[in-house]
Amino acid sequence: MTEDEKALLAITEDTQKDKYLTFAVGDEMYGIDIKAVIEIIGILPITSIPETPEYLRGIINLRGKIIPIVDMRLRFQKEFLPYHDRTCVIVVDMIDIMVGVIVDSVAEVLTIPEGSVVLPPKLKAAHNRCISGIGKSGENGEKATMLLDWQKLFSEEDTEIMADMMADN
Repeated sequence: MTEDEKALLAITEDTQKDKYLTFAVGDEMYGIDIKAVIEIIGILPITSIPETPEYLRGIINLRGKIIPIVDMRLRFQKEFLPYHDRTCVIVVDMIDIMVGVIVDSVAEVLTIPEGSVVLPPKLKAAHNRCISGIGKSGENGEKATMLLDWQKLFSEEDTEIMADMMADN
């Protein structure tokens, strides 16, 4: 890597620091580190894969790449709702695996400084292990956004299944 490339990378990383793409699942707001987001797309035809967990909806063909698709409503044990015009797929990079996550809607990119993030409550619910913190935003910090740790969102078995789904890419 040249010095110019290193400088550009440092600038890019600095401008993305503390930035989260926020999205809705039901009435709750979640955020993902913007560095993990590859792109946001509309719903494409999904090919289901038998004998996988219900929230692993299947795969899509995104410009020749096979991408596993996860419905976040089902992942968080909420009722399935039919997809509509605000439903989006956020394509994220989970260390060597591109995954599309279906969300009810994408909100905005928020800057949430590290000092405005508090630890999540210690609850025993399965999906709380993937919440890295709760970001406070808004004029008086009145908005709460659950910040997700994508490395803990899926079990090792889920990750293996998703890797198998895209093995021929």
